Amino acid sequence: MPPRSEDPRRDPTGSRRGSSRSTSGRGEPRAGEPGVGGISDARAYTPRGRTIREERGALGRPSAGGAEQRRTPRSTRAGGDPFRPALQVLDGGRVGSTRAGRREGVPAGRSGVIRTVQARSARAPADDDDASPPPRRRPGPRAPRRPERPTARRSPRKPRKPPRLADPRRRLRLGTLLVLVLFATIGIRLVFLQAVDTPAYAGGGLDDRLTGVDLPAPRGAIYDRTGAPLANSVEARYVFADPTKVKDRAATARALSPLLGLPASELAGRMKPRTLENGRQSQFQYLARGVEIPTAKKIMALDLAGIGVHRDERREVPGADLAANLLGFTSQDMVGLEGLEARYDDLLRGETGRRVYEAGQGNLGAPIPGGYSSTTPPKPGSSLELTILRDLQFKAQQVLKDQTDKARGSVGAVVVLDAPTGEVLAQASHPTYNAAKHEESAPTDREDAASSFVVDPGSIHKAITFGAALQEGVVTPDTTLPIANTITKGDTVFRDTHPANGQKMSLAGMLAYSSNVGTIEVADKLGRDRLIDYQKRFGLGQPTGEGMPGEASGRLLPAEAWSGSSEGSVPIGHSVDATPLQMAAAYGAIANNGTYVQPHLIRAVINGKDGSRTPSKAPVTRSVLSPQNAAALRTLLQAVTTVDGATGLAAAVPGYQVAGKTGTGLRYVDGKQQPGEVGSFIGMAPADNPRFVVAVFVWSPEGGGGAVAAPAFREIMGFTLSRYRVPPSAAKPPKFEVFPR
Repeated sequence: MPPRSEDPRRDPTGSRRGSSRSTSGRGEPRAGEPGVGGISDARAYTPRGRTIREERGALGRPSAGGAEQRRTPRSTRAGGDPFRPALQVLDGGRVGSTRAGRREGVPAGRSGVIRTVQARSARAPADDDDASPPPRRRPGPRAPRRPERPTARRSPRKPRKPPRLADPRRRLRLGTLLVLVLFATIGIRLVFLQAVDTPAYAGGGLDDRLTGVDLPAPRGAIYDRTGAPLANSVEARYVFADPTKVKDRAATARALSPLLGLPASELAGRMKPRTLENGRQSQFQYLARGVEIPTAKKIMALDLAGIGVHRDERREVPGADLAANLLGFTSQDMVGLEGLEARYDDLLRGETGRRVYEAGQGNLGAPIPGGYSSTTPPKPGSSLELTILRDLQFKAQQVLKDQTDKARGSVGAVVVLDAPTGEVLAQASHPTYNAAKHEESAPTDREDAASSFVVDPGSIHKAITFGAALQEGVVTPDTTLPIANTITKGDTVFRDTHPANGQKMSLAGMLAYSSNVGTIEVADKLGRDRLIDYQKRFGLGQPTGEGMPGEASGRLLPAEAWSGSSEGSVPIGHSVDATPLQMAAAYGAIANNGTYVQPHLIRAVINGKDGSRTPSKAPVTRSVLSPQNAAALRTLLQAVTTVDGATGLAAAVPGYQVAGKTGTGLRYVDGKQQPGEVGSFIGMAPADNPRFVVAVFVWSPEGGGGAVAAPAFREIMGFTLSRYRVPPSAAKPPKFEVFPR
């Protein structure tokens, strides 16, 4: 048996630990595989975990080559040599180790051949003892001893340096550079966004952020001639519901009912969910408008789900029914619907302002500080100063109501004019209504009878006939005419209520007893054309332009439409349509020395912004009679209130000379004559220098209007003279002779 070799790759048991030769699962070398020599002793371990070099050192034997072999560091993992991959030469496309092949049971001949370089222990320096010991091999079945083979010595090679590891500082510098580049890019982009592209981006999203709020303009007030408010707006609140948020409609309605004064069933109905035309659920529904602020605060204190309160405006009418037929009313949205509120709605309403600003979304819906904001301030509506005197208006309405109540189902109108200026001091209607609660009234109660009440004026028209005759010179104040009891015109017989029996009658007597026959005789001298001309001069047949909406124009019968009977009916005020206001203005011309002055209600306009006052434009005037003829006609008209048995004795005002005329006419509605009659009286005082004209009209379907018109005139004229402190007449009324000899 050959002597035992001192090959450091063998352990005492004879197995080769450090060989890189592939073996079969039974530990036999593969056929044709060359042996590998020069394997470092540092790769061989003893069963106790020590290398052969350490073993020899312990036994006092030198290592092969006369120098201690160098240990090669190995991984602590089994078969894990950190340098081995760099030393392996791949054969056949497979990488493996002999040991791994044995562990995994790879059959011989299938595993790739692994060749290694000469063991570093053969050429390692002697002073390499400080190298780390190799990791201990995992315990496992020992391979069978194999016969020793001579190893071929290879020429020593320069050991290969291990791969250079990455420098962490370079990675840190690279990462820092990348971060700086990123921040620089972002910064440059921000500069472009803020400085260069700002208008484009800001404008692109502005519409989505804009919120608009209407700034309501307070509606102008309506004052009387002294500045007392007849109608004005006050701040209020409206109560609304969001049906999508109301949790319990019944309970909510019961809580609001006593505060709003509305039935709970009605409120609950308003809170029902509703689908809009666009398919969405309605989120707003008015529950009440014009709610007083204290009441609104109580509602807010209830903290009801889906119930809200917002700013509103309420039209307040301090006098309730005072001048209600003149003033009219507005809708809940402050839009004039009737009367002066409707006629001057554009002026009273003003212009709503608007605030547009940028706001956030959702809970951040507040204005954005520094964002876009634009405010168009509201322009308050202008106010109207009327010619109406509040206390005189109240007196006229009170007297008219008391007198018309005596004639059941009657309709009445009163007009009080300032004769020199044409200003309407009072304009009353009966029936009337409460303008603050207009929804509780009938439409007929809201009409202004003075400007819309079309009547057949009757005998009050005779003053126009006599005035035209005086102005044209066909008669004089001293003219007398024989007056028969009747006169026939066409197919109609006209007769007097006070027969003259053919006696000569003065013009004063004809007016005092309201002679139809005498008036027709005077009109025959005047002629139809001239009579129609004077009717127009006195303002008949066209609206006065007083300022009330829907004023009736009346109607005059043109000359070509006259029939035979028209020669008798027109002079005494039949076949003529006129309003109480038109007839009052005609008498105003007689009172104003023959000059017609257009009646008007608006005295001035008060600017809502600065309170400046702009007087209304001058009224239309025209000459109708000469002052002498106007004075003569006024004197003749005094006979109506002074002559014994005259028709207007009940209209006399103690202490004052009163000139006027009674009338009995008919009422027409849509061209159809109504039952009953219209009693009227129009007069002026003091007759020698008139200050005021008062016209009273009362229509009763059962008759009797004439019995209440004159007393109503007396009361209203007496109060007006006293209110303006007009001194009583110094001279006594003239004496008239009805049937002169």
